[in-house]
Amino acid sequence: MTKSPLLPLEYSDEVAAAKARNAPIVALESTIITHGMPYPGNLEMARSVEAIIRQEGAVPATIAVIDGVLHIGLNADKLEALAKTSGAMKVSRADIAFAIAERRTGATTVAATMIAAARAGIRVFATGGIGGVHRKAEETFDISADLEELGRTGVIVVCAGAKAILDIPKTLEVLETRGVPVVTYDSEIFPAFWSRDSGLKSPLMLNSPAAIANFQKTRDLLGIDGGMLIANPVPETNEIAREEMEIYIKRALDNAERDDITGKAVTPYLLDSIFHLTDGRSLETNIALVENNARLAAEIAVAMA
Repeated sequence: MTKSPLLPLEYSDEVAAAKARNAPIVALESTIITHGMPYPGNLEMARSVEAIIRQEGAVPATIAVIDGVLHIGLNADKLEALAKTSGAMKVSRADIAFAIAERRTGATTVAATMIAAARAGIRVFATGGIGGVHRKAEETFDISADLEELGRTGVIVVCAGAKAILDIPKTLEVLETRGVPVVTYDSEIFPAFWSRDSGLKSPLMLNSPAAIANFQKTRDLLGIDGGMLIANPVPETNEIAREEMEIYIKRALDNAERDDITGKAVTPYLLDSIFHLTDGRSLETNIALVENNARLAAEIAVAMA
């Protein structure tokens, strides 16, 4: 393990070796491990995603705070231990420093993973779906920190679009206001996480990892700060149609309102409700899209390297 002399930060041996030889690296979040699904399915998913990235010629760097140490990459033992952990904090920009200062264990959201990746010099990050503007945000003011982070931190985020439980039109409006390029991979339609079609036209479209890498290179030459969002539609064989998903989402939202669920608890609650409403299909699609995003992220990282 390689440790930073200034910050409680530790690189796995694999990531440290990749950095030393300037090899392509792909960052991975950890909330999907601790808050996305139970053990041992979460561990199997995490191992599968890391294996896909290696197969594509890049190095995976799963990011998490463990006992106050910010880990950039987890070895096999630590990945399994994290998968078995209960009660881990769900850390974002507001509390990642708190978790480190108080020597807590925390799983990183999109925003926190972007911060850590940028701190480690990693330019590409694969996730499932980003957070965004929640439905009825005009009443609750519930807007994910992911959008603010995309506007300020220079990391390419590969996802399957914004989570379909959100208000996607408003999410795209906020990203435009923040100056975040939103590029859908090989499609003119912006995806909606479990579904390939959100009903909205994508702001931009590119159809190769090399083109995405060249776009980012041009942004760098112009000195443009902030992140880039790459929306990668879920494979057709794994998608659940938008019309069908809307039925489940509305039921889950009604349940959340009935149970007075607010704040950080909303997204995990809705995802769990949808899992049961779809008899587990939503989770199968979630795993497929995360693996698909990992593959594209690795291809982009290789193209950038």
